[in-house]
Amino acid sequence: MIRRISTKWVLAVLGVVVVPFVGFALFVYSKVSDRLSDDVVRFHLLSVAADLADRIDSEIDERSLDVRDLAGEFLVENLLGDYLAANQPDRADRPDGAELPDWTIWHGPVETTFDRYVERTAVYDLVLAIDAEGRMLAHNSFRPDGVAYDPTVFERLLDHDFRVESWFRAAMEDGFARGDQHQSNLIPLALDDGAAHAENYHISFAGRVDRQGAPVGVVFLLMNWKHIQDAISAFGVRRLQGRGGGGPVVGEDIYKSSYAWIWKSDADTILAHPSRELYGMKVSEEPLNLPQMVARARSAAWGMYPDYEFQGVGKRAAFKWCKRPAEGGFGWVVGIGIDQPDIEAPLDELARLFFTSSAFVLTLAILWTFYIARRTTRPIRALEEHTRRIAEGDLDARIEVRSKDELGQLATSFNTMVARLKENREQLVKAEKDAAWREMARQVAHEIKNPLTPIALSVSLLKRSRDEHSPEFDRIFDRTMGMIQRQVDNMREIARDFYAFAGKHKEPQVVDLGAIVDSVLQLDHAWAEDQNVRIHRAGDGGLVFGDPDELERAFQNLVSNAIEAMPEGGDLHVTVGGTEREVTVEFRDTGKGLSQEVEGHLFEPYFTTRSSGTGLGLAIVRRVVTDMGGRVDLVNAPDGVGALARVTLPRRSTMEGR
Repeated sequence: MIRRISTKWVLAVLGVVVVPFVGFALFVYSKVSDRLSDDVVRFHLLSVAADLADRIDSEIDERSLDVRDLAGEFLVENLLGDYLAANQPDRADRPDGAELPDWTIWHGPVETTFDRYVERTAVYDLVLAIDAEGRMLAHNSFRPDGVAYDPTVFERLLDHDFRVESWFRAAMEDGFARGDQHQSNLIPLALDDGAAHAENYHISFAGRVDRQGAPVGVVFLLMNWKHIQDAISAFGVRRLQGRGGGGPVVGEDIYKSSYAWIWKSDADTILAHPSRELYGMKVSEEPLNLPQMVARARSAAWGMYPDYEFQGVGKRAAFKWCKRPAEGGFGWVVGIGIDQPDIEAPLDELARLFFTSSAFVLTLAILWTFYIARRTTRPIRALEEHTRRIAEGDLDARIEVRSKDELGQLATSFNTMVARLKENREQLVKAEKDAAWREMARQVAHEIKNPLTPIALSVSLLKRSRDEHSPEFDRIFDRTMGMIQRQVDNMREIARDFYAFAGKHKEPQVVDLGAIVDSVLQLDHAWAEDQNVRIHRAGDGGLVFGDPDELERAFQNLVSNAIEAMPEGGDLHVTVGGTEREVTVEFRDTGKGLSQEVEGHLFEPYFTTRSSGTGLGLAIVRRVVTDMGGRVDLVNAPDGVGALARVTLPRRSTMEGR
């Protein structure tokens, strides 16, 4: 059952504020995640595919302009034209007796121009000037990285007949030609380790050089495929290391974790991909086996691929065709893909944000509610605590008044009540002390008056007997002295009882309860025999801390009470035992037992069932035992025959551990 006010407050806040908030957060998360996983991803893939296709088209357009610029270069025209004129002296357009041109004067400037072009663009591995007969006349000397070519490369190209190249024939006929991705046989492989490297692939551009309307040769540019591959690899932050090498790295959002590829114009052959080992593979065949993607790409110029799975990973992707050859491009298909886990990553992040926010709000609401509840219930708890202290007897307890509201007024009223209670208790204690002293004085006076009366009568009789010179004087004197002695002993006993009831304890020492019990029984042995009481001793003993004299007096009181309870004789069973922590001494008689009236007042001072005595015996027993950390009980025996007095004291080992 919920009882605390603070708990009720927290539950109320949870029900009224937190639960609706969490429900709203889950609703918003569901709607946002649906939009993000569908509309946002679709828009992202389609727009980025179009953008990347445009960038590649722009790159191809720029390279096409490069070859046209070089084909129209004055130095190149003169080099190829003069070479053609010098090597065809029988041309009809040359006047008779005209001197043959010196084409070599253009060779050095053209190669310098080519080197500068390579350095400026940083994309071409090879730039050649080839005459109309397919002979190389000029070339660049350096790679884009500034490293000079081995001379044997160009020695081989000097012997090469370029008329066998399809791009040469196409350029001479149509004025311009392109070569799709391939491994060129004109220069050696950049990396010859058997693996697929983008540096080993090229695309080419060739432009016809005309002089005075007549073709005199071709300018050829061999572009390294690495620059196209870099545009693909640099897209996003993903790098596919191969599924056996740890798999893809999931980016922090879809824009950074997307990746791109290029297919050939057949929409089936991979030209560029973050994973180089896929170069040249057919998409519709093993190991890729994705014919549905090929069919989709061939069916439209731009769109989404059907959702698919590759190597156990779900994927979504979009495509866009580049310019067709008729439009000045290669007709490649650009693809943009993203793994389904990468789509879910921002959703998971969004979920964490929602749930973290909800948890934060929930925690804040609970803490704030607890804070308010504690501030509100603090005076109530203080009132409860001080009420408990007052119930335990601490009437000095006061509540600090911190406010002037209803709780503050309650605290003020409580303090006033406690002050009055303390005042009344002090008056009551004073009255009880006065009454106790009066009762003590009355009891002492009564106990002393009883022996004084026979003493006074006996002394008067003795005096009269002496004055009358009675012959019985000696007998009367002896009898009177004996009686006075007995009454003096009686008064001494009374004084000792009162002193024992109110006296101080001695320094406690190690005491063997078994030995004290045996001593008491030995002292009372003759009396017990006289009363026809049989004593049965059982158990060993036990060491405790206490005053041996007080313990002996306490046991003496219990044994005396037991013997007096059996005026017709009986059995007294005395047993010493206990547990590891306590020692118990039991005195069981076979008398008539205790009545219900007597049982409730046994340990009260001055209460006695006998006609003589001070009534302090059992009160002294309880004080001695209680002061030693023990307890005493006096009840009827379990079998209904006689009474049982039980004294329980802590063992010495237990007291030493405190």
